[in-house]
Amino acid sequence: MSTAAQATSRAVDDRTADLLFRDAHTAYHFTDQPVTDEQLHAIYDLVRFGPTAMNAQPLRIAYIRSPAAKARLLPLLAEGNRAKSQSAPVVAILAADTEFHEHLDRLLPQQAGAKDRFADLDARVQAAMFNATLQAGYFIIAARSLGLDAGPMGGFDRQGIDAEFFAGTGLRSILVVNLGYVSDSGRRPRNPRLAPNEAVTIQ
Repeated sequence: MSTAAQATSRAVDDRTADLLFRDAHTAYHFTDQPVTDEQLHAIYDLVRFGPTAMNAQPLRIAYIRSPAAKARLLPLLAEGNRAKSQSAPVVAILAADTEFHEHLDRLLPQQAGAKDRFADLDARVQAAMFNATLQAGYFIIAARSLGLDAGPMGGFDRQGIDAEFFAGTGLRSILVVNLGYVSDSGRRPRNPRLAPNEAVTIQ
């Protein structure tokens, strides 16, 4: 089989690409249809296979679903985001584990002493934030691939969330993502996208 034929055989079809990208929109309001524990675990079961530098895998996820947990979260969101999260069956707090290096001996066994490369806290935080943000992108696509709608949000009190939900840990919040099934009124028209010739060069 030729290289071109092999690439074609591995490509997703247009319908799948539509569901994951072209027809997928940020969700702003949700129905009350529940999201199951199985779906929440299945999201991470896909996310963990996306590449990260040195296989660091620093993303950690706190799912907020109970009324009590939501009551703790909502005041820490930007005022314009609270109704969105209130309507969502589940809200995911995505965080970077700045102690990710403690797992490197197991996750990167072919590089002896990989953990020691991150003895410096600043370097470790930078690596954790970069790779967890990369994994946050995988998280959104994984949720869509399981039939869920996602509403990622950056408007929140990071220090407040870290103190409320991650006190005493090395976790630092990077993104909040509402999850569920978008309501009829919860989707907005697509905003313009840059054309390929505006964003891509081939040299």
